Amino acid sequence: MESGYTVIGVMSGTSLDGLDLVKCHFRETEAGWHFDIDQAVTLPYTSAWKNRLETAHTLSGEALVQLDRDYGAEIGRQILAHIRFGIAPPTLVSSHGHTVFHKPELGYTLQIGSGNAMAAVTGLPVVYDLRSLDVALGGQGAPLVPVGDKVLFSEFDACLNLGGFSNISFDIQGERKAFDICPVNILLNALVRDFGLDCDLDGNIGRQGKVIDELLDQMNALPYYAASPPKSLSREWLEQYIEPLITQSNWDTQDILATVYEHIATQIATIAGTYGLQYILLTGGGALNSFLVEKIKEKVSGTIVVPDREIIEFKEALIFGFLGLLRYLGRVNCLASVTGARSDSSGGVLAGL
Repeated sequence: MESGYTVIGVMSGTSLDGLDLVKCHFRETEAGWHFDIDQAVTLPYTSAWKNRLETAHTLSGEALVQLDRDYGAEIGRQILAHIRFGIAPPTLVSSHGHTVFHKPELGYTLQIGSGNAMAAVTGLPVVYDLRSLDVALGGQGAPLVPVGDKVLFSEFDACLNLGGFSNISFDIQGERKAFDICPVNILLNALVRDFGLDCDLDGNIGRQGKVIDELLDQMNALPYYAASPPKSLSREWLEQYIEPLITQSNWDTQDILATVYEHIATQIATIAGTYGLQYILLTGGGALNSFLVEKIKEKVSGTIVVPDREIIEFKEALIFGFLGLLRYLGRVNCLASVTGARSDSSGGVLAGL
């Protein structure tokens, strides 16, 4: 059996906090898969890149194709500039890309960041477009991380990620289940722009607000929360259902923030209670928000484990690296039990081989 594989995992979340690059080493033994993180870095987007990615969904077809190519090349350049290759080059790059459209109910999803452009710049094989096959098979194309949760973090009852949206994965009778819970950073970050900020550091603004009961009740009553998994959220859902509630009255932004924090914690606690989850790993950018973590711990009856900062910030990039490796090896990296697809699959396009 080969001693191991070095993979560069690339992740850009919906909240546009930055581009995560992780150089990790995976090895397979009789006891299962093991990993080590050799290098991890988050590269904040320039205002120009942030604007291009935020407005990508408004572009013409031709302009979107150009952005896809430009973004892939930019990721490649960032890899060369910030990742130490060492004596031997990595086995491959695995990139999630940046989601522009995600409408599995209509049979399509789009993550830009051309793998061919990335391969041309780095000289490495690239796995990209990890969601489209599952959507073509009738699945949600999300979440994908549960395969890595199940294999690499099996000691926990559940893995909860607080990114642009919160998502959770866990086993029920030996079968992995996972789904998006509610919006988190994509909504919190948008709200604090009223204060000229990119994020609500430690929840300092929301902490000072008062919960708006009317808004909280309306948010908690949205049909998505009563729907059974598999299910997933998107920017389009946020624009259709959440934004109209927030803008319907002249509420203070600080109070809206406080209400969103309450909403997030309430929805997470509901899921933990419904499925009897007692030992939960908490990761993602939201895990660095002390107020949000406090609210979740207050409402969840089980134990919330906040790991070291490297795992908090880079678990998704690590797992997308692992998913790309599984695709490279021709193994299943997407579970029908999670997405609702007709079958398990090995998703992703290989470029530069």
